[in-house]
Amino acid sequence: MEQVLTIVCKLQPTQEQASQIDALLKAFADACNYTNQEVAPKITSKTTIQSLTYQSVREKFGLSANQAVRVAARVGANRKTAKQKGKPVKDFAPTSADYDARIFSFREKDWTVSLTLLSGRERIKFAASSYQRGKLTGKVPTSAQLCKHKDGQYYIHIQIKDERPEPIQADKVIGVDFGRRAIAVTSVGDKWDGKQIKDVRDRYARVRASLQEKASKGTRSTRRRARQILKRLSGRERRYQTWLNHNISKLIVLSALQNNAIIAIEDLTGIRERTNELPRNKTERRRSNSWAFFQLRLFLSYKSVKYGVEVVAISPAYTSQTCAECLHIHPVKGKSYRSGKSLKCGHCGNHCDADENGSKMISIVGAAFVNPLGGSVLSCNLADHIRATESPQLLAVG
Repeated sequence: MEQVLTIVCKLQPTQEQASQIDALLKAFADACNYTNQEVAPKITSKTTIQSLTYQSVREKFGLSANQAVRVAARVGANRKTAKQKGKPVKDFAPTSADYDARIFSFREKDWTVSLTLLSGRERIKFAASSYQRGKLTGKVPTSAQLCKHKDGQYYIHIQIKDERPEPIQADKVIGVDFGRRAIAVTSVGDKWDGKQIKDVRDRYARVRASLQEKASKGTRSTRRRARQILKRLSGRERRYQTWLNHNISKLIVLSALQNNAIIAIEDLTGIRERTNELPRNKTERRRSNSWAFFQLRLFLSYKSVKYGVEVVAISPAYTSQTCAECLHIHPVKGKSYRSGKSLKCGHCGNHCDADENGSKMISIVGAAFVNPLGGSVLSCNLADHIRATESPQLLAVG
Protein backbone atom coordinates (compact mmCIF):
# COMPACT_ATOMS: atom_id res chain seq x y z
CA MET A 1 0.00 0.00 0.00
CA GLU A 2 1.03 3.61 -0.61
CA GLN A 3 1.20 6.57 1.74
CA VAL A 4 0.95 10.11 0.36
CA LEU A 5 3.15 12.72 2.04
CA THR A 6 2.76 16.43 1.25
CA ILE A 7 5.93 18.54 1.15
CA VAL A 8 5.25 22.29 1.40
CA CYS A 9 7.87 24.50 -0.30
CA LYS A 10 7.94 28.28 -0.59
CA LEU A 11 8.10 29.50 -4.18
CA GLN A 12 10.39 32.34 -5.23
CA PRO A 13 8.68 33.74 -8.34
CA THR A 14 9.66 36.91 -10.15
CA GLN A 15 7.21 39.81 -10.09
CA GLU A 16 5.91 38.84 -13.54
CA GLN A 17 5.52 35.19 -12.51
CA ALA A 18 3.65 36.25 -9.35
CA SER A 19 1.15 38.18 -11.49
CA GLN A 20 0.66 35.12 -13.70
CA ILE A 21 0.12 32.92 -10.64
CA ASP A 22 -2.54 35.31 -9.32
CA ALA A 23 -4.29 35.26 -12.70
CA LEU A 24 -4.23 31.44 -12.77
CA LEU A 25 -5.59 31.12 -9.22
CA LYS A 26 -8.43 33.55 -10.00
CA ALA A 27 -9.31 31.75 -13.23
CA PHE A 28 -9.27 28.36 -11.46
CA ALA A 29 -11.55 29.61 -8.65
CA ASP A 30 -13.93 31.31 -11.11
CA ALA A 31 -14.08 28.12 -13.18
CA CYS A 32 -14.90 26.07 -10.05
CA ASN A 33 -17.70 28.48 -9.06
CA TYR A 34 -19.07 28.47 -12.62
CA THR A 35 -19.01 24.66 -12.76
CA ASN A 36 -20.68 24.37 -9.36
CA GLN A 37 -23.50 26.67 -10.50
CA GLU A 38 -24.02 25.10 -13.93
CA VAL A 39 -24.10 21.44 -12.90
CA ALA A 40 -27.04 20.04 -10.92
CA PRO A 41 -26.17 19.88 -7.18
CA LYS A 42 -26.86 16.15 -6.90
CA ILE A 43 -24.10 15.25 -9.39
CA THR A 44 -20.82 14.43 -7.63
CA SER A 45 -19.02 12.29 -10.23
CA LYS A 46 -16.02 14.16 -11.61
CA THR A 47 -16.37 12.32 -14.94
CA THR A 48 -19.98 13.48 -15.37
CA ILE A 49 -19.12 17.04 -14.30
CA GLN A 50 -16.23 17.09 -16.77
CA SER A 51 -18.42 15.90 -19.67
CA LEU A 52 -20.92 18.70 -18.97
CA THR A 53 -18.55 21.63 -18.50
CA TYR A 54 -15.14 20.82 -20.04
CA GLN A 55 -15.52 22.77 -23.28
CA SER A 56 -17.18 25.82 -21.76
CA VAL A 57 -14.61 26.04 -18.94
CA ARG A 58 -11.75 26.06 -21.44
CA GLU A 59 -13.39 28.74 -23.59
CA LYS A 60 -14.55 31.03 -20.77
CA PHE A 61 -11.51 30.97 -18.48
CA GLY A 62 -8.58 30.18 -20.75
CA LEU A 63 -7.50 27.10 -18.82
CA SER A 64 -5.50 24.27 -20.36
CA ALA A 65 -7.05 20.86 -20.95
CA ASN A 66 -5.68 19.31 -17.77
CA GLN A 67 -6.58 22.36 -15.69
CA ALA A 68 -10.19 22.03 -16.87
CA VAL A 69 -10.10 18.38 -15.80
CA ARG A 70 -8.73 19.41 -12.39
CA VAL A 71 -11.60 21.90 -12.01
CA ALA A 72 -14.16 19.12 -12.46
CA ALA A 73 -12.30 16.91 -9.99
CA ARG A 74 -12.11 19.72 -7.38
CA VAL A 75 -15.86 20.47 -7.64
CA GLY A 76 -16.77 16.78 -7.43
CA ALA A 77 -14.56 16.21 -4.37
CA ASN A 78 -15.94 19.30 -2.57
CA ARG A 79 -19.51 18.20 -3.28
CA LYS A 80 -18.88 14.76 -1.82
CA THR A 81 -17.35 16.26 1.32
CA ALA A 82 -20.21 18.74 1.71
CA LYS A 83 -22.75 15.94 1.24
CA GLN A 84 -21.13 13.87 4.00
CA LYS A 85 -21.28 16.85 6.36
CA GLY A 86 -24.80 17.81 5.33
CA LYS A 87 -23.71 21.31 4.28
CA PRO A 88 -23.77 23.27 0.99
CA VAL A 89 -20.61 23.73 -1.07
CA LYS A 90 -18.86 26.98 -0.19
CA ASP A 91 -17.73 29.47 -2.81
CA PHE A 92 -14.26 28.77 -4.16
CA ALA A 93 -11.61 31.37 -3.26
CA PRO A 94 -8.57 32.15 -5.48
CA THR A 95 -6.11 30.54 -3.07
CA SER A 96 -5.20 27.19 -4.67
CA ALA A 97 -5.14 25.21 -7.92
CA ASP A 98 -4.54 21.50 -8.48
CA TYR A 99 -1.83 20.09 -10.76
CA ASP A 100 -1.13 16.66 -12.21
CA ALA A 101 1.88 15.19 -14.00
CA ARG A 102 1.00 16.77 -17.38
CA ILE A 103 1.02 20.34 -16.08
CA PHE A 104 3.57 20.04 -13.26
CA SER A 105 7.11 18.70 -12.96
CA PHE A 106 9.90 18.87 -10.39
CA ARG A 107 13.59 19.19 -11.27
CA GLU A 108 16.10 18.24 -8.61
CA LYS A 109 19.30 19.60 -10.17
CA ASP A 110 18.30 23.25 -9.67
CA TRP A 111 15.38 22.80 -7.23
CA THR A 112 12.70 24.26 -9.45
CA VAL A 113 9.16 23.34 -10.46
CA SER A 114 7.60 23.75 -13.89
CA LEU A 115 3.97 24.88 -13.82
CA THR A 116 1.45 25.51 -16.57
CA LEU A 117 -0.04 28.99 -16.11
CA LEU A 118 -2.49 30.87 -18.33
CA SER A 119 0.26 32.28 -20.55
CA GLY A 120 2.19 29.04 -20.84
CA ARG A 121 4.78 26.99 -18.97
CA GLU A 122 6.91 28.70 -16.30
CA ARG A 123 9.88 27.33 -14.36
CA ILE A 124 9.95 28.72 -10.80
CA LYS A 125 12.57 28.35 -8.10
CA PHE A 126 11.60 27.34 -4.58
CA ALA A 127 13.30 27.40 -1.19
CA ALA A 128 14.04 23.94 0.21
CA SER A 129 15.31 23.12 3.68
CA SER A 130 17.38 20.03 4.46
CA TYR A 131 14.17 18.18 5.44
CA GLN A 132 12.45 19.02 2.15
CA ARG A 133 15.54 18.16 0.12
CA GLY A 134 15.83 14.84 1.90
CA LYS A 135 12.23 13.94 1.15
CA LEU A 136 12.35 15.05 -2.51
CA THR A 137 15.77 13.66 -3.48
CA GLY A 138 15.37 10.89 -6.03
CA LYS A 139 11.58 11.32 -6.20
CA VAL A 140 9.43 11.93 -9.27
CA PRO A 141 6.22 13.49 -7.90
CA THR A 142 3.21 13.44 -10.20
CA SER A 143 0.81 15.80 -8.41
CA ALA A 144 0.94 19.08 -6.54
CA GLN A 145 -1.15 22.03 -5.43
CA LEU A 146 -0.27 25.66 -6.10
CA CYS A 147 -1.31 27.80 -3.11
CA LYS A 148 -1.32 31.39 -1.93
CA HIS A 149 -1.20 31.46 1.88
CA LYS A 150 -2.59 34.09 4.20
CA ASP A 151 0.80 35.79 4.38
CA GLY A 152 0.53 36.59 0.67
CA GLN A 153 3.39 34.24 -0.24
CA TYR A 154 3.17 31.47 -2.85
CA TYR A 155 3.79 27.83 -2.01
CA ILE A 156 3.82 24.54 -3.86
CA HIS A 157 2.41 21.53 -2.00
CA ILE A 158 4.15 18.55 -3.60
CA GLN A 159 2.64 15.11 -3.05
CA ILE A 160 5.06 12.20 -2.96
CA LYS A 161 4.12 8.54 -2.61
CA ASP A 162 5.98 6.05 -0.45
CA GLU A 163 5.39 2.37 0.02
CA ARG A 164 3.60 1.87 3.29
CA PRO A 165 5.16 -0.85 5.48
CA GLU A 166 3.05 -3.71 6.72
CA PRO A 167 1.75 -3.16 10.28
CA ILE A 168 3.93 -4.78 12.91
CA GLN A 169 2.56 -7.86 14.68
CA ALA A 170 2.11 -6.31 18.11
CA ASP A 171 1.40 -8.18 21.32
CA LYS A 172 1.15 -5.10 23.58
CA VAL A 173 -0.94 -1.93 23.71
CA ILE A 174 0.35 1.46 24.85
CA GLY A 175 -2.38 3.72 26.18
CA VAL A 176 -2.02 7.48 25.65
CA ASP A 177 -4.01 9.90 27.79
CA PHE A 178 -4.40 13.41 26.31
CA GLY A 179 -4.93 16.39 28.59
CA ARG A 180 -4.30 20.07 29.19
CA ARG A 181 -2.32 19.71 32.42
CA ALA A 182 -0.21 16.95 30.89
CA ILE A 183 -0.25 17.04 27.07
CA ALA A 184 0.22 13.28 26.85
CA VAL A 185 0.86 10.48 29.35
CA THR A 186 1.58 6.91 28.23
CA SER A 187 1.03 3.67 30.07
CA VAL A 188 4.76 2.89 29.80
CA GLY A 189 5.73 5.91 31.89
CA ASP A 190 6.37 8.67 29.33
CA LYS A 191 4.90 12.07 30.20
CA TRP A 192 4.91 15.53 28.60
CA ASP A 193 3.96 18.37 30.91
CA GLY A 194 1.58 21.01 29.55
CA LYS A 195 2.77 23.83 31.81
CA GLN A 196 5.22 25.21 29.26
CA ILE A 197 2.69 25.47 26.42
CA LYS A 198 0.12 26.93 28.84
CA ASP A 199 2.59 29.63 29.90
CA VAL A 200 3.46 30.37 26.27
CA ARG A 201 -0.20 30.72 25.29
CA ASP A 202 -0.97 32.91 28.32
CA ARG A 203 1.98 35.17 27.50
CA TYR A 204 0.93 35.58 23.87
CA ALA A 205 -2.66 36.27 24.98
CA ARG A 206 -1.45 39.08 27.27
CA VAL A 207 0.77 40.54 24.55
CA ARG A 208 -2.03 40.44 21.98
CA ALA A 209 -4.50 42.10 24.36
CA SER A 210 -2.03 44.90 25.12
CA LEU A 211 -1.15 45.48 21.46
CA GLN A 212 -4.79 45.40 20.35
CA GLU A 213 -5.63 48.06 22.92
CA LYS A 214 -2.75 50.24 21.73
CA ALA A 215 -3.71 49.66 18.09
CA SER A 216 -7.17 51.08 18.77
CA LYS A 217 -6.51 53.82 21.36
CA GLY A 218 -2.93 55.01 20.93
CA THR A 219 -1.46 57.77 18.82
CA ARG A 220 -1.19 57.36 15.08
CA SER A 221 2.42 56.16 15.21
CA THR A 222 1.65 53.90 18.19
CA ARG A 223 -1.29 52.31 16.37
CA ARG A 224 0.82 51.69 13.28
CA ARG A 225 3.65 50.18 15.32
CA ALA A 226 1.23 47.97 17.30
CA ARG A 227 -0.30 46.62 14.08
CA GLN A 228 3.18 45.85 12.71
CA ILE A 229 4.10 43.89 15.85
CA LEU A 230 0.80 42.00 15.79
CA LYS A 231 1.48 40.99 12.20
CA ARG A 232 5.01 39.84 13.09
CA LEU A 233 3.76 37.77 16.03
CA SER A 234 0.97 36.19 13.98
CA GLY A 235 1.40 32.44 13.78
CA ARG A 236 4.27 32.11 16.28
CA GLU A 237 2.11 30.51 18.94
CA ARG A 238 0.56 28.13 16.41
CA ARG A 239 3.96 27.16 15.00
CA TYR A 240 5.31 26.43 18.47
CA GLN A 241 2.31 24.19 19.25
CA THR A 242 2.76 22.38 15.93
CA TRP A 243 6.48 21.82 16.59
CA LEU A 244 5.69 20.47 20.06
CA ASN A 245 2.99 18.08 18.79
CA HIS A 246 5.33 16.83 16.05
CA ASN A 247 7.98 15.94 18.62
CA ILE A 248 5.57 14.31 21.08
CA SER A 249 3.83 12.23 18.41
CA LYS A 250 7.12 10.99 16.95
CA LEU A 251 8.44 9.94 20.38
CA ILE A 252 5.19 8.07 21.15
CA VAL A 253 5.34 6.21 17.81
CA LEU A 254 9.01 5.33 18.27
CA SER A 255 8.23 4.07 21.79
CA ALA A 256 5.48 1.84 20.37
CA LEU A 257 7.86 0.57 17.69
CA GLN A 258 10.53 -0.21 20.30
CA ASN A 259 8.02 -1.99 22.54
CA ASN A 260 6.36 -3.80 19.60
CA ALA A 261 3.02 -2.32 20.62
CA ILE A 262 -0.19 -0.82 19.27
CA ILE A 263 -1.14 2.72 20.31
CA ALA A 264 -4.55 3.28 21.93
CA ILE A 265 -5.93 6.82 22.30
CA GLU A 266 -9.22 8.37 23.39
CA ASP A 267 -11.68 9.59 20.77
CA LEU A 268 -12.20 13.14 22.06
CA THR A 269 -14.45 14.27 19.20
CA GLY A 270 -16.88 16.93 20.44
CA ILE A 271 -15.15 17.53 23.79
CA ARG A 272 -14.62 21.22 23.04
CA GLU A 273 -18.34 21.75 22.41
CA ARG A 274 -19.23 19.87 25.59
CA THR A 275 -16.79 21.78 27.79
CA ASN A 276 -17.90 25.12 26.36
CA GLU A 277 -21.35 24.46 27.77
CA LEU A 278 -19.94 24.45 31.30
CA PRO A 279 -19.79 27.69 33.33
CA ARG A 280 -16.16 28.90 33.14
CA ASN A 281 -14.30 32.18 33.12
CA LYS A 282 -12.79 33.75 30.00
CA THR A 283 -9.26 32.49 30.68
CA GLU A 284 -10.31 28.86 31.14
CA ARG A 285 -12.47 29.03 28.01
CA ARG A 286 -9.51 30.35 25.98
CA ARG A 287 -7.17 27.67 27.34
CA SER A 288 -9.65 24.91 26.55
CA ASN A 289 -10.35 26.17 23.02
CA SER A 290 -6.61 26.39 22.24
CA TRP A 291 -6.00 22.78 23.31
CA ALA A 292 -4.57 21.15 20.16
CA PHE A 293 -5.49 17.54 20.97
CA PHE A 294 -6.89 16.84 17.48
CA GLN A 295 -3.67 17.99 15.80
CA LEU A 296 -1.69 15.64 18.05
CA ARG A 297 -4.01 12.80 17.07
CA LEU A 298 -3.53 13.56 13.35
CA PHE A 299 0.24 13.62 13.73
CA LEU A 300 0.13 10.30 15.58
CA SER A 301 -2.01 8.78 12.84
CA TYR A 302 0.19 9.63 9.87
CA LYS A 303 3.50 9.00 11.64
CA SER A 304 2.26 5.60 12.80
CA VAL A 305 1.47 4.63 9.20
CA LYS A 306 5.06 5.50 8.22
CA TYR A 307 6.51 3.14 10.85
CA GLY A 308 3.87 0.40 10.53
CA VAL A 309 2.35 1.02 13.97
CA GLU A 310 -1.41 0.66 14.39
CA VAL A 311 -3.43 3.33 16.21
CA VAL A 312 -6.90 2.64 17.62
CA ALA A 313 -9.31 5.18 19.09
CA ILE A 314 -11.56 4.11 21.98
CA SER A 315 -14.45 5.73 23.77
CA PRO A 316 -13.27 7.95 26.66
CA ALA A 317 -16.26 6.96 28.81
CA TYR A 318 -15.24 6.13 32.41
CA THR A 319 -11.49 5.89 31.65
CA SER A 320 -10.79 8.61 34.22
CA GLN A 321 -13.21 7.17 36.80
CA THR A 322 -12.11 3.54 36.66
CA CYS A 323 -9.35 2.11 38.81
CA ALA A 324 -6.72 0.43 36.63
CA GLU A 325 -5.94 -2.06 39.42
CA CYS A 326 -9.36 -3.47 40.34
CA LEU A 327 -11.43 -2.13 37.35
CA HIS A 328 -14.19 -0.71 39.55
CA ILE A 329 -16.02 2.38 38.36
CA HIS A 330 -16.89 5.00 40.90
CA PRO A 331 -19.24 7.93 40.37
CA VAL A 332 -17.74 11.40 40.61
CA LYS A 333 -19.22 11.93 44.09
CA GLY A 334 -18.56 8.40 45.27
CA LYS A 335 -15.83 6.92 47.42
CA SER A 336 -13.05 7.54 44.95
CA TYR A 337 -11.65 11.00 44.56
CA ARG A 338 -9.71 12.78 41.87
CA SER A 339 -7.99 15.83 43.27
CA GLY A 340 -5.38 17.57 41.13
CA LYS A 341 -2.84 14.94 40.12
CA SER A 342 -4.04 12.03 42.28
CA LEU A 343 -6.77 9.42 42.17
CA LYS A 344 -7.67 7.09 45.04
CA CYS A 345 -9.89 4.05 44.60
CA GLY A 346 -12.53 3.64 47.29
CA HIS A 347 -12.72 -0.10 46.64
CA CYS A 348 -9.11 -1.37 46.66
CA GLY A 349 -7.33 1.69 48.07
CA ASN A 350 -5.12 2.18 45.00
CA HIS A 351 -3.64 5.70 45.16
CA CYS A 352 -1.87 6.93 42.02
CA ASP A 353 -1.43 9.74 39.52
CA ALA A 354 -4.76 10.35 37.78
CA ASP A 355 -3.25 10.70 34.29
CA GLU A 356 -1.14 7.57 34.67
CA ASN A 357 -4.22 5.66 35.81
CA GLY A 358 -6.12 6.98 32.78
CA SER A 359 -3.40 5.91 30.36
CA LYS A 360 -3.35 2.40 31.87
CA MET A 361 -7.14 2.15 31.52
CA ILE A 362 -6.90 3.24 27.88
CA SER A 363 -4.30 0.52 27.37
CA ILE A 364 -6.61 -2.09 28.95
CA VAL A 365 -9.65 -1.02 26.91
CA GLY A 366 -7.51 -0.81 23.77
CA ALA A 367 -6.28 -4.38 24.29
CA ALA A 368 -9.89 -5.58 24.59
CA PHE A 369 -10.79 -3.62 21.45
CA VAL A 370 -7.89 -4.98 19.39
CA ASN A 371 -8.38 -8.62 20.44
CA PRO A 372 -12.08 -9.04 21.26
CA LEU A 373 -12.06 -12.80 20.60
CA GLY A 374 -9.14 -13.48 22.90
CA GLY A 375 -11.05 -12.63 26.04
CA SER A 376 -10.99 -9.47 28.09
CA VAL A 377 -9.71 -8.54 31.52
CA LEU A 378 -12.45 -5.92 31.75
CA SER A 379 -14.60 -7.71 34.28
CA CYS A 380 -15.31 -7.53 37.96
CA ASN A 381 -17.65 -9.05 40.53
CA LEU A 382 -21.06 -7.40 40.11
CA ALA A 383 -22.08 -7.74 43.78
CA ASP A 384 -18.82 -6.22 45.02
CA HIS A 385 -19.12 -3.46 42.46
CA ILE A 386 -22.65 -2.52 43.54
CA ARG A 387 -21.65 -2.49 47.20
CA ALA A 388 -18.62 -0.33 46.50
CA THR A 389 -20.21 2.23 44.19
CA GLU A 390 -23.97 1.88 44.68
CA SER A 391 -24.22 1.87 40.89
CA PRO A 392 -24.80 -1.13 38.59
CA GLN A 393 -22.82 0.35 35.69
CA LEU A 394 -19.83 -1.51 34.32
CA LEU A 395 -17.28 -0.40 31.77
CA ALA A 396 -17.38 -3.83 30.17
CA VAL A 397 -17.98 -7.42 31.08
CA GLY A 398 -15.61 -9.98 29.61
